[in-house]
Order: sequence, then C-alpha cells, then structure tokens
Amino acid sequence: MFRLSLAGFYFLIYIMAKIAVIKTGGKQYKVAEGQSLKIEKIPGEAGAVLKFPALMVADDKEVKLGKPSLGDLVEGKIVEQGRGKKISVIKFKNKTRYKRNVGHRQPYTKVAISKIA
Repeated sequence: MFRLSLAGFYFLIYIMAKIAVIKTGGKQYKVAEGQSLKIEKIPGEAGAVLKFPALMVADDKEVKLGKPSLGDLVEGKIVEQGRGKKISVIKFKNKTRYKRNVGHRQPYTKVAISKIA
C-alpha cells in the first residue's frame, strides 16, 4: 500500500497544475493559477486586470519555451497596492561624529494569477 503525506499530496497537486514563468519588474517569477505574489509596483487600481509576458508555460503533457517570449499568455488581477516593511539605511563614520539614519519602504503590487493560456 502506498502512503502519501499531506505535504507530498500538495506537491503532487502543484506538479500537475499548469505553471508558467513570467517576467515583470526586471525579475522572473514561477507562477501557477490561483497563486498570489508581490511584485514591483505597477500603476493601476485594485481589481484591474494585467497581462504578463510568459517565458515558459508547462503542464503535465508539454513544455513550451519562448525565444525570448511566448506573448501575453498569463493574466492576473491586482489585489492591492502597498508598501513593504521599513528598512533602516545607516551611514556611520568612525571618530568624526557622523551618523545618518534614513528609512525606506519599497512599494509593491500584490497580484493574483487568474489564468494561464
């Protein structure tokens, strides 16, 4: 008898789903339908539909590779616009009483992947 742990079961479901590699904001992301992810800020209101260029699309039967892109095959919806956690940027020079502390919050867009064509 074959026993499968819960983690292994979710891994099998993930493998059989259609996945794609998209490029946005100078980065590449591996996505699946129904997944939500934070990407670099894209202008738009919550609920707006976005199309991303797909570099690779794969399912359990075949793999399609773009040279360099397959076109706008991945569709997503903006869930929210926000800013990340504050990062403290400190400049310090020894023996001169020089110290600067500046905070930075990186803006992001949270996107839910709705369809992979």
